[in-house]
Amino acid sequence: MKIVAYSYTDPLLESPPDRTIWGWEIDWVYQDLGQRSQLQQLLQDCQTQPPNYLLLRRLEELGDNVKEVSVRLLLLEEVGVIIIALDQPYTSENTSDRQVLWQLLQAIQNQQRSRRIRQGHARNRLHGAPPPGRIPYGYRRGKDKYILDRSTYPVVKDFFEHFILYASLRGAVRYLAKKYGKKISVTTGKRWLVNPVYRGDTAYHHGEIIANTHVPILSREEAAQVDRILRRNSSLAPRTASAPRSLAGLVICGECNSSTIVTRVTIRNQDQEYLYLRPGNCTRKPKCRAIPYQQVLDQTIARVCNELPQAIARVNFSQLNTVKNNISNAIADQQQILEQLPGLVDTGIFDAETAQLRAYKLRTEISSLQAKLAALPPVNLTSIAQAVSIPQFWLDLSESERRFYLREFIDHIKILRQGQEWELEIIFIF
Repeated sequence: MKIVAYSYTDPLLESPPDRTIWGWEIDWVYQDLGQRSQLQQLLQDCQTQPPNYLLLRRLEELGDNVKEVSVRLLLLEEVGVIIIALDQPYTSENTSDRQVLWQLLQAIQNQQRSRRIRQGHARNRLHGAPPPGRIPYGYRRGKDKYILDRSTYPVVKDFFEHFILYASLRGAVRYLAKKYGKKISVTTGKRWLVNPVYRGDTAYHHGEIIANTHVPILSREEAAQVDRILRRNSSLAPRTASAPRSLAGLVICGECNSSTIVTRVTIRNQDQEYLYLRPGNCTRKPKCRAIPYQQVLDQTIARVCNELPQAIARVNFSQLNTVKNNISNAIADQQQILEQLPGLVDTGIFDAETAQLRAYKLRTEISSLQAKLAALPPVNLTSIAQAVSIPQFWLDLSESERRFYLREFIDHIKILRQGQEWELEIIFIF
């Protein structure tokens, strides 16, 4: 008994199947990718030495339309080949399956239009063209790429700049509503911050990204800064991330391990207010006492000026540089292969469609490597540490600006109590 299998794969829409999917002992597998040369070979072989069984995944793999599928089914059945569709309820030796065959052919006809649309979208992806659907705010759809909308992109640019400066998503959303009358939800603002389109990249529904397809609103350096802020804020309570006080969300009581909250105390008929850091969920009796906010802030700044340079000095920059160099070299290698593709088409090694598909794969791989590179810590930590180790630097900042820099370096601050006395332990993020 001779059993063969046939599969057709459109490289624009899917990857070739594994040869082990059939679940039978196969004598030979005919496999087409893009063209149907192996199908023609199968039909010729069936005229001389027809197999007993032909396994398919789906009947539509036998042609591009219902007519082609029907003709080839008839040719194979005339030479006595039993056809089994693994993903469909069809076996040609069962005469009762004729009604099923008719229903399947009707379904194939209905699917052709959808398939042609998907193929058109896939060809657009090969050229880096925008996907169908709603255009991100700040852009317009050009001939083959997104172009800036001169009337709306300044709003998005201002939103990003405000977020980077103050590290507050809710604050940036309120800022847009106040300055431009542009009301968006916090969820929409979060989508803006992570949308690849604003970084000059095009993203498709299956998660693949092609870099540098159009003019960005957010530079690569700014995008890396946004990602770091989002990662840092993800460990904080949503409202804490946008709290006006620089120590909000950073300080933990060393006795009860409770996060502290900033409380404000006023005296009747007086304008002066007093700020304290109080454990929010203290379980001890008596409860851990509150500590004046300004004292903790002053000691935090002093400890940062003292300890930050030492903490950065312990960072293994040689290992970090090695990782960055490896990723940069991998990107350069992929770029070099990309530049060789036109020559391979000219010499006939690749046809144009295969070269386009290979170029698309290379661009998505390059985009993935660039994302890994952007996620690494900045290389200028040493120079930044020198600037922030000067006490006067902190005195010239507003509370929002202090919050930005403190969260850039500090994971959390622990209050260590000794009776009525206390001191701070600062845990840096590196």
